Amino acid sequence: MNRAVFLAAAILLLPLPSRGQGASLPRFGVGAKFGTLGIGFEGATVVTERSNLRFGFNVFDYHQDKTKDGIDYDADLKLRSVQVTYDQYLTRAFHVSPGILIYNGNRIDAATAVGAGESFVLGNTRYFSSQTSPIVGSAEMELRKVAPMVLFGFGNVLPRSNRRFGVNFDAGVVFQGSPKSTLSLTGSACTVSPTVGCLNAGTDPTVQSNVRAEQEQLDDDLRRFQFYPVLSIGVSWKF
Repeated sequence: MNRAVFLAAAILLLPLPSRGQGASLPRFGVGAKFGTLGIGFEGATVVTERSNLRFGFNVFDYHQDKTKDGIDYDADLKLRSVQVTYDQYLTRAFHVSPGILIYNGNRIDAATAVGAGESFVLGNTRYFSSQTSPIVGSAEMELRKVAPMVLFGFGNVLPRSNRRFGVNFDAGVVFQGSPKSTLSLTGSACTVSPTVGCLNAGTDPTVQSNVRAEQEQLDDDLRRFQFYPVLSIGVSWKF
């Protein structure tokens, strides 16, 4: 977290050009893009002859139904982020862009359920969802709110020519850390049959221990997203 904050401060404190230095340079550009962070809108301002400061935000919603270990997840992926990048151009078009998500609100919210009489697994223990009080609940997945990133790409929101319209491509990674999940269940989990050996899933200590084991397995499944891939393509206009 300290390195992420330091990187953000370093980017935001980069010196802007003086009037004389930047007199012939473009001042501002805007763009729209679509990629793995969602639908994005961004603006850019010149820093030097070969660099820009770029800032923007991304949003997107996606719904998916998924079943894991007999538990149905009615999930909503919500992409919400604000990013700042420093674009250093190594050639006229190719750039390297260290940056940071100064707000990483990407998350998953899900309603969970197991049909009455159906079997499911928590940790390594099999249960049955009660016929009279079936299992329902919720699940969440959250990420670190501030995350450094690095991008490589082609195109320039502020082309150093008379051209105003641009097409831009970025690829890279966000170092967001391992996602953390929360699983909450209510209803009755039955050990023998849907009507025999039923326990309160929300309060029974053994069931709760197995809920935590299932949550750890969810975290293991999500660990690959600690390095979140970024791919985007967009268009821009220079003023």
